[in-house]
Amino acid sequence: MSAEVLIGEGDGAHLVPHPLRAAILGEVHARPFTAVEVPARHIHFAFDTSGPQAQADRANLVKFCEARGLPPPAPGEKHHRAPFGSIILRWEQHSEFTTYTWEMRSDPGGVPFHPDAASLAAPMKLVPQPGPLLVAIDLHLLSEDGVRTTPERLFDRSSLAVAENSDGAALYATDFQPGPSGFVRILLIDRGMPAERAGALTQRVLELETYRTLALLGLPEAQRLAPSIGASEQRLAEVTQEMRQPGDLASNHRLLDELTALAADVEADAAVSGFRFGATRAYEDIVTQRLQTIGERKVRGLPTWSSFLARRMKPALRTCATIENRQANLSLKLARAANLLRTRVDVELEQQNQELLKSMNARTRLQLRLQTTVEGLSVAAITYYVVSLFGYLAKAAHDSGVSVEPTIATAAFVPVAALTIWWTVRRIRKRHVSGED
Repeated sequence: MSAEVLIGEGDGAHLVPHPLRAAILGEVHARPFTAVEVPARHIHFAFDTSGPQAQADRANLVKFCEARGLPPPAPGEKHHRAPFGSIILRWEQHSEFTTYTWEMRSDPGGVPFHPDAASLAAPMKLVPQPGPLLVAIDLHLLSEDGVRTTPERLFDRSSLAVAENSDGAALYATDFQPGPSGFVRILLIDRGMPAERAGALTQRVLELETYRTLALLGLPEAQRLAPSIGASEQRLAEVTQEMRQPGDLASNHRLLDELTALAADVEADAAVSGFRFGATRAYEDIVTQRLQTIGERKVRGLPTWSSFLARRMKPALRTCATIENRQANLSLKLARAANLLRTRVDVELEQQNQELLKSMNARTRLQLRLQTTVEGLSVAAITYYVVSLFGYLAKAAHDSGVSVEPTIATAAFVPVAALTIWWTVRRIRKRHVSGED
């Protein structure tokens, strides 16, 4: 299909599309429902392929398909479906996980979940494991006429969840527990659905269990963070209690350093757990949306999937939300406490600076007084030397016959010399103060 949009084929006019237009339009059709003929068996796996594992898994799948003459997934394709003998492989790559679903026909009159899923999962061994296993599901789709037992006999009664879809055309049941082979078993009973609708319901039920498991990945992270958050909250309470008592600058600096270290630890944990808690919320929304799309109806007074998950899964999800909220609130409280303590430290520093300025002013005044005293003494000393020199000149003039009385001339010169020297020293000082050369 051409990427250009023709406006008038006669004149060849076209519009240049946005580079992401094709990807956006294709996203709606990225994971289409496929028709499923009853009876059928689906062995479904989900693996953690975060990081570089996703690219390695794609490369391994391409090698797997090419080695057997199967069409490989196109570059950038997130969904691929390929026949493998009588089995169909359905491969889907998501943001942090990848699913492999092996779709196969089942015996119309067979016993549910027989043979064991482990014997049917042999094709999965032909592909290198993409990453750590997260989900393993054995879904058996049977017609109502072919079922010779009831869900109560197949599953653990204490955790059994059974429901009909919105119009009662299908019944689905599970106990959400891994069996001896490690697979969570899901029984899907057809009551007259067309193949397309059976395929859509099968995919939604598989997605429900997959996203339910992924949503609960946040619980171990919440349990890991709970002790450290509790300890940080306790220490914050102790520090704020100490802040209420008067303290010196050194103790306030110590408390501020401790608050800063606590805030750094909390922010580091929040950065690590932010993605996990965000993914948990997203997966929970998907589970809720899938249940609403199916439209559950109760069967024989047994708990539906919605009621069972609300009772067993919601507390874990609320724990994740509570830890995330405590983490965010603790971060805000630490920031406020640090700001208050930083303000106290700044005020104490300003007070110290004021005291320092006062002492500097006092020293400056003392220096000015000393300078004035020294300046006066300097004027007196210089005047004494100048007058002494003048006295020598007067005596020399008197001895040479000039009618000058040395004593009277020297005495008369004293005020003139003193004023002149005082004025000169004052002028020099003013020039230094004003910055003049």
